[in-house]
Amino acid sequence: MNAHTTITPAIGPETIRPQPGPQTAFLSSPADIAIYGGGAGGGKTWGLLMEPLRHVSNPGFGAVFFRRSTVQIRNEGGLWDESATLYPQIGGDPKEHELWWKFPSGAAVSFAHLEHDKTRFNYQGAQIPLICFDELTHFSAIQFWYMVSRNRSMCGVRPYIRATCNPDADSWVAELIAWWIDQDTGLPIPERAGVLRWFVRVGEDLKWADSPEELACYTMLNDAGETVPIPAKSLTFIPAKLTDNKALMAADPGYMASLLALPLVERERLLGGNWKIRPAAGLYFQRAWCRVVDAVPAGTIFGRGYDLAATPPTADNPDPDATASTKIGRMPDGRYIVVDCRKVMTTPAGVERFIMNTASEDGHAVEISLPQDPGQAGKSQVAAMTKMLSGYTVRSSTETGDKVTRFGPFSAQAEAGNVDVMRGPWNDGWFNALEGFPVAKHDDEADSTSRAFDIVSLRKGSAFDVL
Repeated sequence: MNAHTTITPAIGPETIRPQPGPQTAFLSSPADIAIYGGGAGGGKTWGLLMEPLRHVSNPGFGAVFFRRSTVQIRNEGGLWDESATLYPQIGGDPKEHELWWKFPSGAAVSFAHLEHDKTRFNYQGAQIPLICFDELTHFSAIQFWYMVSRNRSMCGVRPYIRATCNPDADSWVAELIAWWIDQDTGLPIPERAGVLRWFVRVGEDLKWADSPEELACYTMLNDAGETVPIPAKSLTFIPAKLTDNKALMAADPGYMASLLALPLVERERLLGGNWKIRPAAGLYFQRAWCRVVDAVPAGTIFGRGYDLAATPPTADNPDPDATASTKIGRMPDGRYIVVDCRKVMTTPAGVERFIMNTASEDGHAVEISLPQDPGQAGKSQVAAMTKMLSGYTVRSSTETGDKVTRFGPFSAQAEAGNVDVMRGPWNDGWFNALEGFPVAKHDDEADSTSRAFDIVSLRKGSAFDVL
């Protein structure tokens, strides 16, 4: 079968078929490299997993699926889990410890990581007829172009590459697919979806054209010393959004609500498929989203989060990071109220006094959350502070993901009007700091707010790994 043959492998009386729309366009594209991307929930993973099925009757065929880490491959509902739903239907035999499938013909599909740039050298000398990247923006350009050189075939299948991704304005992928994206709005240009463009690589630059003939002017020397055109490759981009995945919309109608609840930037990326939006001041927090009040309802449960630093101002560094502390309550109606934010720039001993005095003022009913830096020094620091706070409820955790991701849940609740602020002299400083996040010089207040919200929030899951 050619790479662009429509996939309909029989499984008894039924047939595995892609959904009409972008998924079908992706699975029928003749491009050497096809990228399927845009919003979350667009059916990208299943589209990618179906791609090898057209070749599993070929005993010499092999495909490799790449994710950046093995953990991502094995995540619940991820590549391996989904393949276990699909591949047994056509005779796939799993080797879970080795993360590969063997089919009755001898064809194989494996799953692997490229966690570090140097990991690509594990594939020196490899020839892989089909290479699939899940979440291409997670990989570096170095990894991708190296694996393009491993995309070779001796089994009769024309070598090709398939990839999925979500929008990321700062990724090298955004530049690669720029022709398919409206550079003013960041949204895909509908009439260019699935259209092939051709390129050759000259040094580190890509030269683009509408046909391979237009690139014949770029030449190289072959093994015989003759000047010949550089072989051109075709590439296309096919956008997809949740509304294109009718199966998921029917099976999980609440998923749309989950995407709508995201903060603005993530909502535009994952629901709208916007490739240009970036975090900027005022996008993650605006004081107008909050109501300033003069009283706290009875029955409110409180937590206090910290962002630690221990550098006093000096002539050489008059504006260091501060130790910031924010106190948030969850009110009986499930909404939230921010009642205090304070910060200090001082020595390690001064930070300990600051934390102890704040805890004494709050009382024993307020749960405290401290960040732990990686390594033994971080563990020792938190252990000492926890001992110092004996009698109080203290939790510590490392922080996973970036600051914007950790701030997202609080941002979403604030934008939805679910956050009040207790009137106080600290209000303007806190408002200004959060409105400047994440582009302002300091993010101490935002980090401590994220941590305090995590303590009292009703959401499932956490951006913090509790130790």
